Amino acid sequence: MKYAYAYVLDTIADWELGFVIAELNSGQYFKNRGSRIPVKMVGASKRPITTKGGMTILPDLTVDEITHETTAILLLPGADHWNDPEHAPVVQKAKQLLDEGGKVAAICGATTALANSGLLDDRQHTSNSLEYLTLFCPTYKGAAYYKNEKIVVDGNLITTGAAGGLLLAREVIALLELFKNETLEAWYNYFNTGDSQYFYIMMETLQESNSSIRN
Repeated sequence: MKYAYAYVLDTIADWELGFVIAELNSGQYFKNRGSRIPVKMVGASKRPITTKGGMTILPDLTVDEITHETTAILLLPGADHWNDPEHAPVVQKAKQLLDEGGKVAAICGATTALANSGLLDDRQHTSNSLEYLTLFCPTYKGAAYYKNEKIVVDGNLITTGAAGGLLLAREVIALLELFKNETLEAWYNYFNTGDSQYFYIMMETLQESNSSIRN
């Protein structure tokens, strides 16, 4: 079984991983109907953490329990406390996974943790802005690889800024090849615009999948 591991820490931005967690855990629009990628909450310890929105999350496991063999993707959210030393192990785990061909997605404040560790020094990436990284990351040397784009995918690494939660979900789903292309396009357009026509298009792509299976 492969899992999506979502790192959780105090002040985690609740909304940033909302779309991707819901889709991976439910599998409701997967092209392989009935499958899913269970999401496990990972903490520096197993103590409860409090999100920025005031919710309490109890981690399922700690960083040392993550293995390359069981990892579909590691999700790193924004939070105010990424500089705390207790979070260094998950950054090291991200490096290890990437070195072994694993997949990592980082949003907002999590990009500062990657930048401070040197992980972005030779990979194309984005964040809230280049100024944001240079201001908060004194050891950052990756400016030449910074892309002034809403989201950047460099191999198995996805990076985006604070407003990129929906984009993050789209690129994670694409990287893991979970939706049909037509389903993913309609899904993204629906949640990006709110136009109901895209919802019906999405439903049609799922019906086509079911018809193909029956035939």
